[in-house]
Amino acid sequence: MEKYIEVIKKSYSGYWNYLKHELISINHWDNFFYGLIVISFIVWFLEIIFPWRKQQSIFRKDFWLDTFYMFFNFFILNLIVLIALSNTASELFKDALKTIGISFSSLQLFDVDDLPKWLGLFVFFIVTDFIQWNTHRLLHRIPFLWNFHKVHHSVKEMGFAAHLRYHWMEPIVYKSLLYIPIAVIGGFDAQDVAMVHFFALTVGHLNHANLGWDYGILKYVFNNPKMHIWHHVKELPKNKKFGINYGLTLSIWDYIFKTNHVPYNGRDIELGFEGDETFPSDFIAQELYPWNKHGFNKKA
Repeated sequence: MEKYIEVIKKSYSGYWNYLKHELISINHWDNFFYGLIVISFIVWFLEIIFPWRKQQSIFRKDFWLDTFYMFFNFFILNLIVLIALSNTASELFKDALKTIGISFSSLQLFDVDDLPKWLGLFVFFIVTDFIQWNTHRLLHRIPFLWNFHKVHHSVKEMGFAAHLRYHWMEPIVYKSLLYIPIAVIGGFDAQDVAMVHFFALTVGHLNHANLGWDYGILKYVFNNPKMHIWHHVKELPKNKKFGINYGLTLSIWDYIFKTNHVPYNGRDIELGFEGDETFPSDFIAQELYPWNKHGFNKKA
């Protein structure tokens, strides 16, 4: 038990020191804090210059709520619970493996450091995106998880910051399902992860932005605003009651597994989910929603 308490203490102190360093130091390109700000301003500027829904306000409905979600989910959440929980779960998993005679390092099939840099990054990106695509499907198919995911689907007007409106339980699910696949692939340095992170962040912001882009032929590879808005449509096709267009960065998985659906220009479709009229509109109530009896019993 003392071991895990020490892990938790080090997690809090380590992330606090990291966050202070990110706020103070602006002389390195892989600064996540200022990287988020720069990418957000660029995509917001594109929304202002090339608006798809021209009647939508620059400060759209829930703009400030979603902006708060951005910083809470990317930084404050890590400080409050996520890093400590993740590190503790990692140690518990390693200790559980030891009890059955398996070392964590033996799970590694190959080390991406042995591959050319570009190939290692490509493998890391493809594996993580595919796992996240499947995890996203689970958020829609399992009622317990869907009640958490409703926070994201409560967006009624799309904009870049809607990308990071999600319940704090979601990253726990994503990180848990990514843990073993990443262990199998092997080591990555921080800058490698930052490159993939910033690329995925940019595509995610663009997917939710007020932009009418589909990238032409590349729409079959990369998720895009015209495709992703249909993921948020309130009334789903009758033969796809659990959802459509699950892609995060890549759209190719939806085309391969036949979950793609872009029937026509979706610029003005109604967004949300069945029963969202009673869904809370403030941060605290949205965070508490899945835990109350009404949330779990409500029809998904």
